[in-house]
Amino acid sequence: MAIKRGRGVAAINYPTGMNLGGDPTQALVHSTPTGNFMVTLSSVDLGQGMKQIMAQICAETIGVPTDRVVVDTADTDTGPHCMGTFASRGTHRAGNAVIQAAREARQVMLEVAAEELEVNASDLETDGQGNILVKGAPQRSISIFDVALSAHFKRGRSISGRGMFLIPRSYPEKETGAMKPSTCYAHACTVAEVEVDDETGEITVLTVKNVFEIGRALNPKMVEQQLVGGSWMGISHALYETTEPYYPDRDHGGTDFNQYLMPGPGDLAQTEIIVLERPSADGPYGAKGPGEMCANPQIPAIANAVFDAVGVRIDTLPITPERILRALKAQASN
Repeated sequence: MAIKRGRGVAAINYPTGMNLGGDPTQALVHSTPTGNFMVTLSSVDLGQGMKQIMAQICAETIGVPTDRVVVDTADTDTGPHCMGTFASRGTHRAGNAVIQAAREARQVMLEVAAEELEVNASDLETDGQGNILVKGAPQRSISIFDVALSAHFKRGRSISGRGMFLIPRSYPEKETGAMKPSTCYAHACTVAEVEVDDETGEITVLTVKNVFEIGRALNPKMVEQQLVGGSWMGISHALYETTEPYYPDRDHGGTDFNQYLMPGPGDLAQTEIIVLERPSADGPYGAKGPGEMCANPQIPAIANAVFDAVGVRIDTLPITPERILRALKAQASN
């Protein structure tokens, strides 16, 4: 009996949004009288950073600092329509809708500024710090604060915009069945190294090294946090989590979170994350959706590592010591 080491590799691609398309998201953007901007969405922030990313996208598009943007996710009764926060679609779908709305609001803002400066709107640009400048003559400028005041109280203009992003649904060709299920795919590859005790069946995950291709990291630190957390979640799915350990029999299944098995800090492997940026043609500033994908490749990589270590293929999750010992016993009896 011995502790045996194995290494496994797995690679995946993952569609952004609902397959077949047809999942719209709307956004509204408007300026306050003091030149701050409000983004209204029904896309919900589940803790993944949706509000921060939408604020960044709006600020980049309009040309203001991010702290001048507030994101209100409202609710589905009062906010603009959204299919929901799922399918790794939040940044891609809502982000594109915000860009459309912000562009429309920006155009109104520039038109009001042009009236104040007595130039054409096409001759203006923003400096990203809250000012609008005449191209080639930056000494001629006006603050967005003053433009908003003028729009509200002098010009009678609403600095606002509407956006909606919808990928047309793809239908199979009758003759060939060919179709386009998604316009945007993220990719990942994981290498996992494990030790397996062939006497007890216990698995120790030593290292998990992940490479994620996510289009463009709009907020690199938040992306890193999500990818590391997703990697840990993948380990948890692979080795620990289940409500029905003897499915379809419910015996010995956890009944609450006190009995639901998950890894603790001491059970998590050394984790490495590498981000590759290959901007998506239809993503907001090139972004794709990394949300669900980041917890996927670790599962087959660990399963492959277990096979490499002890020569048994476990195809039921989680990969428990009991299942490994049963597989080893069956292998020995053949």
